[in-house]
Amino acid sequence: MPHPRLPRTEPDGELDAELQSVIAGARRRAVRGGDGQLDTAHLLHSLLESDPAVRAAFGDGARVARLLGLLVQRSIGYGLRWQGTVEDSGAVPVVPEQAVREPVVPERAVRERIVRDPAGWSPSALSAMELAQARALAGGRESADGLDVLAALASDAESRAVEILRRSGVDPRALVERIDVDTGFGEPLTG
Repeated sequence: MPHPRLPRTEPDGELDAELQSVIAGARRRAVRGGDGQLDTAHLLHSLLESDPAVRAAFGDGARVARLLGLLVQRSIGYGLRWQGTVEDSGAVPVVPEQAVREPVVPERAVRERIVRDPAGWSPSALSAMELAQARALAGGRESADGLDVLAALASDAESRAVEILRRSGVDPRALVERIDVDTGFGEPLTG
């Protein structure tokens, strides 16, 4: 049986070439896996494979290897329960208060900068991309990078990417905090 075709969800030209490549890789994974939508685990997998800064955020090559192993297993093991389902954690992207600077970009405008047609994205993956772009804009940059996307993926406690991070022993909240401190995005979380 042929793989289902994902609707073309070309990233807007405003995303840099590296992030466009990550999205294209995630889309290919979704198609190869027979998934109807690009989800947060596809994005995480593609980021780990293609972005050295993302791999460095985990600090330990063994941890990256564990993550990649779990991501590969998703198509042959535990991830099969995800097939035919839509990833939607219901999470609403939230930019930390200290990061919000004028002008505030309306959600629709952010969404339009990311994809022309969101039909091929899981709601959680699209929310992560929106949050990544909002992080970039709040940091004074025009376009999100891999670390923005990784922080956004790790911020959604109910996403498939976070499930994989937890299974590999990564604390998603600590990961976001480390990225924020390393990139100067905000003060470390307390409490």
